[in-house]
Amino acid sequence: MGRVLFEDRSRAESFGAVAARYDRVRPSYPPALVDALLAGGARSVLDVGCGTGIAAALLVARGCAVLGVEVDARMAELARAKSLEVEVGRFEDWDPRERRFDLVTSAQAWHWIDPRAGAVRAAKALRAGGLLGVFWNYGDPPPHVRELLSPIYARLGPGVENHSVLFGNRDARVQDTLDGLAAAGAYGPGETSQFAWSQRYDTASWLAQLSTHSDHRVLPEERRERLLDAVGEALDSAGGSFEMPYETVLILARRL
Repeated sequence: MGRVLFEDRSRAESFGAVAARYDRVRPSYPPALVDALLAGGARSVLDVGCGTGIAAALLVARGCAVLGVEVDARMAELARAKSLEVEVGRFEDWDPRERRFDLVTSAQAWHWIDPRAGAVRAAKALRAGGLLGVFWNYGDPPPHVRELLSPIYARLGPGVENHSVLFGNRDARVQDTLDGLAAAGAYGPGETSQFAWSQRYDTASWLAQLSTHSDHRVLPEERRERLLDAVGEALDSAGGSFEMPYETVLILARRL
């Protein structure tokens, strides 16, 4: 059995090398998700694995004071350029220093954190009754795109398509998170909800996003470029754009 995701540091820390591209091309999150996070009136937020601040900026726009924690200094630098306060370090080792927050969030990042240790650390940072909200975007290309790309991945990137969250795959991250919350013993039952939305991509924007995903980043460079070139040629031959359905999955748990 392979390593769980948070132990695979080559993947977990692969994003900083393409931080600017990541910030430019990664999708955001639907307004209904932000509504759910802030339904309890949270105003102070700790954003774990804040990356370049994509999710944090949405919370700031709603009037929240947000502190980010990010393991990669290159990603944190871009978040700070958006006037976000960010502390660099591994969250499992991060010290809240008596600070308490209404809400702890993690956007597209909690699977890079030990789920039990992360839940314990988040509990230390939450006030009693505060919320932990972790969420991910899952994509599922339309059937004609999947049929177009499957043989390309089978030839040039075997295994990648079968695990990527951009191709309709659901790994264990949701269940691992719920198990970690239960093991921490500091939360009420975790509640899961889903938010459906979509985004249109042309060939260039789809390739740019693929190149920021860890399952593509860890491929040898020459192999990755061959794969992306082939994907681009196939998409161009099929019209050069498509509508990508997404589902954002949110887990909310209240601090006891």
